Amino acid sequence: MTHVAYRQLCSALQQAAQFLHTFTKGKQAFLLTTVLAASLSLASCMPSSKGQTPSASESGDGNIRTESHLNDQKAPAEATEAKGDIEGLEIPAQLTDRKEAILRRTGYTVSYNEDLLIPNWVAWHLTSDRLTGPAKRKGIPFMEDTEPPGVLVNTHDYARSGFDRGHMCPAGDNKWSQQAMRESFLLTNICPQAPSLNRGDWNDLEEKSRQWAKKYGAVYIACGPIYDTKRPKRIGNNKVAVPHAFYKVILINDKKNPQAIGFIFPNSAGHKPLKKYMVTVDSVEKRTDIDFFPALPDEIENRIEAELVQELP
Repeated sequence: MTHVAYRQLCSALQQAAQFLHTFTKGKQAFLLTTVLAASLSLASCMPSSKGQTPSASESGDGNIRTESHLNDQKAPAEATEAKGDIEGLEIPAQLTDRKEAILRRTGYTVSYNEDLLIPNWVAWHLTSDRLTGPAKRKGIPFMEDTEPPGVLVNTHDYARSGFDRGHMCPAGDNKWSQQAMRESFLLTNICPQAPSLNRGDWNDLEEKSRQWAKKYGAVYIACGPIYDTKRPKRIGNNKVAVPHAFYKVILINDKKNPQAIGFIFPNSAGHKPLKKYMVTVDSVEKRTDIDFFPALPDEIENRIEAELVQELP
């Protein structure tokens, strides 16, 4: 239920209860009033859409939207935990220049592009208490995702293509929940990635991100593909688009020294130190036309996204 609908329901129930109490008599009216009052009480206890899988609706531009605040151009900064984490801080701003279907998962959120058959971005909040857990990846296959619109990508699209099925939100960040671990193998969280990148430098940054989550308590991450042409290479029967490069932006929201770090990796062999891939978040935004960390106060966002971090934290 949206906040607007919730307020309208509350108002209607209040008016009905007052009317019955004022203008009617007898036990029957009393019972009706009691039922309405109870309904109002239940409505006030209903959870918001935050933290749940939001229902999807189609906007005028043909993109899939959700009723959650996560797609707002400027999502509200909202403290949700004692340590000051901000809910939804990892979520980029709404995209209007390409197809976008928002898919809310247990451990991450996806902006899926049905034209390219891969995500525009995948974002998640990695906390120190999510670094370990009982979940195991052994035996979990890569799976079709039946939720998004359009063609269903399957594992055969990657077979003998020369590309790995590269995780955006890695399985290693989802050890805290078996459901989250399983969902990380949905093909809407996957991109065609050069094997040497997937198993090398990209994996190195995943490990480094976990170190930062342990050191600082939490990090906010968004990553995805970069295309340099409108007609990229395609693989498989369903024609999955192959990215030219990949980006990852990481926010360390330390109160004393917040840092936003950008990385751009060519979709090819690398084997370089991570520092060689470091760029400003502004430069990633320019390359992708995506606004990252829009929930930050503008003064902080503008400053840290323009700074080039000289050394890895």
